[in-house]
Amino acid sequence: MKYEIKYRPSYSLLVVNLEPGEKIVAEAGAMTYMSPNIEVKTRMSILGSLGLTVLGRQSFFVNEYIAKDGPGEAAFASAPVGDVEVLQVKPGQGYIIQKSAYLASTENIDLDVKWEGFTKGLFGQGLFMIKATGDGSLFINTFGAIDKHVLKPGESLIVDNFHLVAFSSTCSYRVTKFGGLKETILGGEGLVTRIEGPGEVYVQTKNLVTPRA
Repeated sequence: MKYEIKYRPSYSLLVVNLEPGEKIVAEAGAMTYMSPNIEVKTRMSILGSLGLTVLGRQSFFVNEYIAKDGPGEAAFASAPVGDVEVLQVKPGQGYIIQKSAYLASTENIDLDVKWEGFTKGLFGQGLFMIKATGDGSLFINTFGAIDKHVLKPGESLIVDNFHLVAFSSTCSYRVTKFGGLKETILGGEGLVTRIEGPGEVYVQTKNLVTPRA
């Protein structure tokens, strides 16, 4: 599949060129334009009653875009101001990504919203993660720029949960409160995730969800 990320880093747009019969999956609502010969199918990733309860009845919908009777082009964007990055998923080397950071993926990527870290709400504060596995390309978008960190075995990084975008499934992680009660209230911080390598960690430089004092 041929693709191009245009207008980086602030106003990124993912443009995908599809061969006849080729398909890309994208977050519902992310499409900006497409060729008229592209067929669109909408589906919902199965959350189950627990997942829907945790999400406040929100669902995770994705669209499948398939080129029919010739090649086609489609473009996708989601974050109001930010960047788009492509992550290469391989067997045994997946990623855990923030639900709102998901933009698109090739058809051999499995998006698991029922893994333990999602359904148990371990990340808190309305922030939920999706586990991406398989073999193909995974496109993520962020609010602000993307800050990438490569952790060696045993090396760790503490990330504010609303700035956390994605990390390799090879990493181990633990969600904790930031400081004590006083620091949490006065500092405007909540939960953080301590991530230990080996693997990659992607952080977004801006936070649209919670205002800072």
